[in-house]
This record gives sequence, C-alpha cells and structure tokens, in this order.
Amino acid sequence: MNRNLKDISNLLSKLTVRRLFNFSKILCSYYLSRITGKANVSGMPVSISIEPTTSCNLRCPECPSGLRAFSRPTGMLQPDFFEKVIDELSPDLLYLILYFQGEPYLNKNLFEMIRYASQKKIYTATSTNAHYLDDDNARKTIESGLDRLIISIDGTTQETYQQYRIGGSLEKVIKGAENMVKWKNKLKSKTPHLIFQFLVVKPNEHQIKEVQQLAKSIGIDEVVYKTAQLYDYVHGNELMPNDLSHSRYKKNKDGTYSIRNPLLNHCWRMWHSCVITWDGNVVPCCFDKDASHRLGQVATEGFKKVWHSEPYNRFRKLVLKSRSNIDICTNCTEGTKVWT
Repeated sequence: MNRNLKDISNLLSKLTVRRLFNFSKILCSYYLSRITGKANVSGMPVSISIEPTTSCNLRCPECPSGLRAFSRPTGMLQPDFFEKVIDELSPDLLYLILYFQGEPYLNKNLFEMIRYASQKKIYTATSTNAHYLDDDNARKTIESGLDRLIISIDGTTQETYQQYRIGGSLEKVIKGAENMVKWKNKLKSKTPHLIFQFLVVKPNEHQIKEVQQLAKSIGIDEVVYKTAQLYDYVHGNELMPNDLSHSRYKKNKDGTYSIRNPLLNHCWRMWHSCVITWDGNVVPCCFDKDASHRLGQVATEGFKKVWHSEPYNRFRKLVLKSRSNIDICTNCTEGTKVWT
C-alpha cells in the first residue's frame, strides 16, 4: 500500500461512531453559520493543537520563538494538566497536534504525553527541527505511539540550511531522520508517518527537487513543501522566493506585494479546531503566535465552557463579518498552502 494511504488509513482507524457524529455536527454548524452569519457551534473540536513549550534551540528569522520575541511567558506543558485536557476531549477528539511554538522535544515529558493520548486512540502528531532525535529519543518516539512526525528540513546543504535555520545543523537533522527510520524498521512499526517539511524561501528554492532525492535515500515517507509566512512583505522581503508560485504573496503593478488569495469571511478552523498554549490559554489558531486573542483559560474554566463561550462566539462572528479587521487573519488565507 502507498505510504500516504497507510497514513490515511491509520487516521481513519481512530474514528468511532461518536467522533464521526461529532464531526458531522461541527460540519453542519459551520455551514449553517456561514449561511446565517450567526456563530453556532454544536459539537466539540475534531482537531486540537497543544503547545509543549515556547522554548527553542534555534533562531529562525520569521519565528517568534527563534527571535525570542514573545510577550507571553516561556514555559513547559505539564503532564497532569495535559491529561486533564485529553480526558475531557478524548471522546470526540480525532487529531492531536503536540506543537504550536517552540521545539517539542525540549519538553522532557513529551513521550509520556504522546503515549497518554495514543492510549485514548487519538491520532497524534508533532513537528520538530530534529536536533534532539538521537538514538534514544528516536526509539522512545516510536515506542510512544506517535502517528506522524514532521521534520523541518529547509535545505540540502549546510550553507543553505543555516540561512533560515540559524544556529542549526543539517547533519543533526539528517542523522535524526536516519535514527527514526532505523528504529521504525527495528521495531517493525508502521508509525510514525515521517514527513520532511521544506519551507520554501529564496535561499533554498533551488533545492526543491534535491530534498525529494534526500528523503528517498533516507527512507522518509513524504515530502511537503510549505510557503513562508512573512511579517514584513509589502515592499518585498529577502526571504521571498523569486518564483512567486512558491510564495503566499503576489507582486502588484505598483511594485508592492500583497497576499495572493482573497481574504474570505469564513474559516473552517474556527469551528473544528483551536490551540491551547502550554499554560492553558485557548487561542483561535496557529496564526496567533503570541496568544494575543485569548478566548479563555482551560485550567480555570474547563475546555467545553471556553469552546461554547460568548467571547469565542463573538470572535467567530467577527470572522464571518470581516476577517480583514482581525490582525492575525490579514496574513492568512485560511491555512498554509502545502504541496507534495
């Protein structure tokens, strides 16, 4: 079977009657809200991101973690809080992403948390810069039951890689990927589905085809190309690819740049998913990196109360009315464009 089909099959195997029914309620309420202009959510999230940490070992130029630019505190997700959230959400939750900002492997309890969610039959995923995928951590990752591992690899030579992944070592990334493949084979495990994620920027766009060859030589299951979110793009940016088909932005007649796709007044993410920061704040999506739109606090209120709260529905209603007036939406086209 095709490796991607195996991954899809694994995801679908996590479906239960209750989770399928919940998904149908969320989907119906989303389209009803679009038609009526009134925010109505009748189910619980299908997917959720929980942040293991805001700490990071690298200094990537378009990342708040890398720039050490957060106004919110840096810290680590605690297992007891995580388990409390998972216990509340697990009957309806299908997909868990243990990642938001920071490097997840810096949290020493990461494997314990993956294992806890996996035992609840939730599809689990995380994303890493792979600098901590030594032999022991690779084995522990497999044994935790993780379903998907995204490895950021933004270059096929150290010279190219370090232009965005400042402070990083491509050698460590490749070795980490090799460790994962080795332990998957040793333990005869079908998971995790291993992905090389290649963030296309000007310094590396000439290596788009080369990363495919590198992935194949190692035994990586899939390569995904991702367009870069740039904070300063109106007058161009040194990271913007020359080939704008690999960019979120287009060049206007006056020489300025604007986001490529129209900012439509709806967003599926606001109905089926959200993000919980390491310290329990609920924010609308992964574009709210500094958690400036806090819609509630899980630790004190409980997730369900926050999810169906008046502040959350006011935010959803504003999305339906005018996304252009929401700062985190103005550099987004309802998700990140990816292709394989």
